[in-house]
Amino acid sequence: MIIEIIVIRKCFSIAVLYSILLMFLAACSPKNRSIDAQGEFVMGTYCRIDLFEDGSPALYNKLFTRLEELEKIFSANRDDSELAGVNRNAGIEAVEISAELFTVLERALYFAEATDGAFDPTIGPLVKLWGIGTEYARIPPDMEIAAALALVNWKELELTAGIKEDLPIAGTAFLKKKGMALDLGAIAKGYAADDLVSILKEAGIKRAVINLGGNVYVWGKKDNGKPWNVGVQDPAAERGNYLGILELERSISVVSSGMYERFFTGDDGKHYHHILELTENGRGKRGYPAENGILSATVIAVSSMDADALSTSCFVLGYSRGMALALANGAEIVYIEEKEIRGSPGAMSIFTLTSH
Repeated sequence: MIIEIIVIRKCFSIAVLYSILLMFLAACSPKNRSIDAQGEFVMGTYCRIDLFEDGSPALYNKLFTRLEELEKIFSANRDDSELAGVNRNAGIEAVEISAELFTVLERALYFAEATDGAFDPTIGPLVKLWGIGTEYARIPPDMEIAAALALVNWKELELTAGIKEDLPIAGTAFLKKKGMALDLGAIAKGYAADDLVSILKEAGIKRAVINLGGNVYVWGKKDNGKPWNVGVQDPAAERGNYLGILELERSISVVSSGMYERFFTGDDGKHYHHILELTENGRGKRGYPAENGILSATVIAVSSMDADALSTSCFVLGYSRGMALALANGAEIVYIEEKEIRGSPGAMSIFTLTSH
């Protein structure tokens, strides 16, 4: 019998997030953490950490405090975040940035180049224009989309490592055009999961499950010696209904991107999801949600930051190019498509279909 299913649910709607916040705010306040599994609203989503028998209020406090610190670095929705400071200075001047932001931007640029711009950390203006996942979601006029796309270009992000006054600094970031904006929603939670894992290593934690809004990292081995069971969301069903199970024998991350995560229904009756097409490829209209027959892409990788970026990239690129990208980066992948489920040999060997 399959037990302890961890279902991947990467993003939530505003209404769901608000409900979760009300349910857990009192019980999971930073001042009221216990030795049990903890859940809190941070980094724009509901995050849950289970340290099993190694849980302690002090360690949970350290982990969630770290998430709060990272939110203040990476959030595209906070005026006081480090990322917002870079965006405010677009077209004006380079901004000194922390080692954390430098690391994530550097990796984001790697995936931007590897995907020929299908993944782009400067997607901020287009994300804001559509507003998917907020109460302001709409189908923008083509003229507005074209104007936003003119500000989306990873090659116009200048990232420079350097030294100031003989003291090492992580570096600087400069968006060359006024109006450009970074949005790291497709990679930052993965970095955060990896960062928490480093804390688990230092603390000598034997087993844990980190779930940052669906960016799942299973750490160590279960006490019964059996594999971790991670459920892959059924794109056609309600949240929490899994279509299949991944059985994981080692510490590893699983991240899904899908058309079910954040979306709205337009006045035309069409489903508009949040994964936007940035390149000319003949599959869909540039600047609109990607349309390529892919319902979700689930990536398995040791690096959660890579898994995060790859899940979005591989969704947009489609099966052939996405598969090649995942394998080239040491990851495995499961694609759920309109008519079939397929993936890399390594992924399909540990995937069991449970629902049709």
